[in-house]
Amino acid sequence: MSVRIRLRRLGAKKRPFYRVVVADQRSPRDGRFIEAIGKYHPLDDPSLIEIDEEKALEWLTKGAQPSQAVEVLLRKTGIWEKFEATKPAKPARTRTPTAKATAKAGTAKVKAS
Repeated sequence: MSVRIRLRRLGAKKRPFYRVVVADQRSPRDGRFIEAIGKYHPLDDPSLIEIDEEKALEWLTKGAQPSQAVEVLLRKTGIWEKFEATKPAKPARTRTPTAKATAKAGTAKVKAS
């Protein structure tokens, strides 16, 4: 089951507000969801963004993928940076010569001498 963190639209016609929910990606936009972790009111001035940081980090570490809109909201609230900081750093790739490359290098030296 692939899990996504996405927006669920609520509100009246032309007056939307959204819940930030964790849902199976196969579920419809306003359908069944696993857990509500926040809300977003874009029409308020300034826009209201409330996301439960603990729950969001928990779901992100479990492997839930945020939608593009939710990723923007997570960046604005600073949650995305905290998640990136908790991820282990990828080890730097060092190039080690293979046996074939070593053999070619050895024959090249012999020819040059």
